[in-house]
Amino acid sequence: MPHDQEGQLPEDRRREIFLALVEAQDAGASATRSRQQMAERFGVTEQQVREIEREGLDGQWPPL
Repeated sequence: MPHDQEGQLPEDRRREIFLALVEAQDAGASATRSRQQMAERFGVTEQQVREIEREGLDGQWPPL
């Protein structure tokens, strides 16, 4: 998976993960389970998913 200069995923990829995370939670998955699912689906760590979740919430990324 390509990373930008700071070692993190590109913003468009982070937004994609955030969208999928929100959709999973809206469909009824618990926060914990949805994070696990996104980590597996996108090949990232659960810590990265938590960081992306925080970034998306702070930035009011769609679909918020």
